Amino acid sequence: MQKVIVSTKTGKSYSIEIDDVKMKSFIGLDIGKTIDAGIIGLGGYQIEITGGSDKDGFPMRRDIHGTVRPRVLLKGGTGFNPKRKGIKRRKRVRGRRITKDIVQINARVVKEGKKPIEELLGKTKSDEKPEAD
Repeated sequence: MQKVIVSTKTGKSYSIEIDDVKMKSFIGLDIGKTIDAGIIGLGGYQIEITGGSDKDGFPMRRDIHGTVRPRVLLKGGTGFNPKRKGIKRRKRVRGRRITKDIVQINARVVKEGKKPIEELLGKTKSDEKPEAD
């Protein structure tokens, strides 16, 4: 089961699980592509793909072309967060094209629809965790 994480302009994120049939509409898309979110049940919304990770946990990078999973020398950015300045590390990352091996797709809302996301997903205030006193 794959999932799409949708981030809104207000800072909230929503996890939407999708099946293999819906996932087929994402296969072949690149990071940075804007699509209609009606595919995942958010009619009227448009989302932009911002990243993701594959079945083994390797993150997708915008600057790696295709579907490959190379070991690249990184000095920062997606896939490596150096603790000191000047540190470089060889890390394995995933290319920017979505394949069947991608299990998580990160996206952000570009154009909002008429209804709020909570209403479209069927989430209400009672579904959220209660605040601690």
